[in-house]
Amino acid sequence: MLWVKSFHIVFVTSWFAGLFYLPRILVNLAQVSGPGAERDRLLLMGAKLYRFMTMLGVAAIVFGLWLWLGYRIGIGAGWMHAKLALVLLLIAYHGWCGKLLADFKRGRNRHSHVWYRWFNELPVLVLLATVLLVVFKPF
Repeated sequence: MLWVKSFHIVFVTSWFAGLFYLPRILVNLAQVSGPGAERDRLLLMGAKLYRFMTMLGVAAIVFGLWLWLGYRIGIGAGWMHAKLALVLLLIAYHGWCGKLLADFKRGRNRHSHVWYRWFNELPVLVLLATVLLVVFKPF
């Protein structure tokens, strides 16, 4: 079980690195005016990161499900239900990042760089709440 837990932690950490960095790329894209090499480079970086972080997120979820269903960690516990709700929120956030990146590719961005800076803070709050739930198991 410790191997599974270790891999889960590594993949969650790696997925979060992408969830933190991709919105920073979107901030930079929002500051670029017009087409050009900088915009193309940021779009390429964003696309590669999104593809890679998707694989990391899938691996994190697979190992998490293995812990939950295979080793019955948190089965029936309220804290686990709350954690799973936060995971669903993260999956939605991940998909939202992909949609925003696609909007930039199509030239349809509707948000300012300031909006993206605030958007970038959402996974920090989810990470904090998730860690607190797992460590303290309050209910």
